[in-house]
Amino acid sequence: MVQQGANQEYFYGTGKRKTSIAKVRLYLGNGNLIRINEKPLETAFAWFIWQMIIKEPLEVTSSMGRFHVIAQVKGGGPSSQAQALRHGIARALVAFDEGLKTPLRKHNLLTRDARIKERKKYGLKRARRAPQYTKR
Repeated sequence: MVQQGANQEYFYGTGKRKTSIAKVRLYLGNGNLIRINEKPLETAFAWFIWQMIIKEPLEVTSSMGRFHVIAQVKGGGPSSQAQALRHGIARALVAFDEGLKTPLRKHNLLTRDARIKERKKYGLKRARRAPQYTKR
C-alpha cells in the first residue's frame, strides 16, 4: 500500500508474531537507516541475531541500501518483536514491488507464524500441566 506521509511517499506493511505487532514504513532512500520506536536498530535490538532477523527480507531481495525503514513495534518480547518486524518489512517490500513476492515466499518470510501461547485451563497448573498425583 502506497501512502503519503510528511510529504514523502512510503510503502506500508504490518507484521505479527505471538503478541507482537509491528507497523513498518519503507521510504525510498539511499541509506541504511533503520529506526524502531524512534531508536536506531543497534540500540533497540542490541543482540546481533535479532538485527540479522530484522534485515533478512532486505538481504534476500538485494535491497539493503535502497530504503529507510521506520517502524513502531508493540507487545511481546524482543525475539517476537524482531520476527514481527521481519514480517512487516517483507510485506512492505511486496507493496513496493509485486515481483519480490517470489523470493520472499521462497525464504518463508511472508507467512504469518500463528503460534501463540495456549491458554491456562481450569483445574490445571498451566495449559496442560496437571497437579502432581499423591496416593495418601
